[in-house]
Amino acid sequence: MTKEAPASYWTFFAGEAIRGHSPLYERLALGIGDDAQLRAMAARVKPGQPQANIILAAVHYLLLEGTDHPLADHYASVRPGATVVGDPMPLFRDFCLTHEARLARLIETRVTNTNEVARSTSLYPAFDFVAREVGAPLHLIEIGPSAGFNLNWDRYHYTYRAGTGAQTRGPASASLKLEAEVRSTRLLDLGRKFPQVESRVGLELNPVNVDSPEDRLWLKALIWPELKHRLVRLEMAIATARAHPHKIVAGDALANLGPVATAIPRDGVLVVYHSHVTYQFSEEMRERLTRTLETLSRERPVYRISIEWDGGQYPVVVGRYENGAATKRTVALCDPHGAWIEWTA
Repeated sequence: MTKEAPASYWTFFAGEAIRGHSPLYERLALGIGDDAQLRAMAARVKPGQPQANIILAAVHYLLLEGTDHPLADHYASVRPGATVVGDPMPLFRDFCLTHEARLARLIETRVTNTNEVARSTSLYPAFDFVAREVGAPLHLIEIGPSAGFNLNWDRYHYTYRAGTGAQTRGPASASLKLEAEVRSTRLLDLGRKFPQVESRVGLELNPVNVDSPEDRLWLKALIWPELKHRLVRLEMAIATARAHPHKIVAGDALANLGPVATAIPRDGVLVVYHSHVTYQFSEEMRERLTRTLETLSRERPVYRISIEWDGGQYPVVVGRYENGAATKRTVALCDPHGAWIEWTA
């Protein structure tokens, strides 16, 4: 069990819910913050796990699984078109206390290992940027790939819109089609073809088995109930991942990064990337990741692409490590769920 999150944490999460278009989770976050029993229940998460995401996903999981309760009327993902009446918080509290044992098992064992596939709209331009700069194929290592959705980024179809203009890339036959707004007067400068990918591998402490019904349901439960478009994307991403599985090495990503990278052939450029991962790292872990990349760069140049929270925004940062030193460039700002990108490079 971890220490209970302070009231400011629940207020912050409520603000995130407002920005994320989830009035339900805004209300529930504020309600949990005011309820000692629910705060204690949320604090049963694994160390380092976000308490709000986990308790809310655990409740969502049981409702998606079919647990009957009036609270389900407030969840558009569970009962589309249901008539919502009154404050959901009393129902939420009753649900949590009624099903406390089942919720505790989920809260104590599950982690926030969803990986929003629409983030590929921000990752792909960064891969293109690196590939065109070095003129070589890519060897990709993703830290924290969850189910591996963003390892399949070149199997999706993309549409980028800026004003009245639009540009498309990727196979027209792709089952998953992603769109993003370009927040500038110009479209992105993208190569006509996808970068060539020579190899790809994920490093994940808690891999998701997309062939497991329980793991698939947990991924759905992590999505906020009002965001039906994300649930649709998730279904398509799961189907693509099951059709095109990639190697995901289970265990400590920081321990495995060096050996996995060292085994990769030298016939292309090594790119290590991560998105919405290091917020769960301690400062020591972040420093360890940097030191590992610096060490690897003494044998070959290494690129690092990251999309992580930084002072109220999500920059797309491209770093180049060579001979133990690094240079970093912020090439874009983006929406955390892939809705828009503002190219700055």
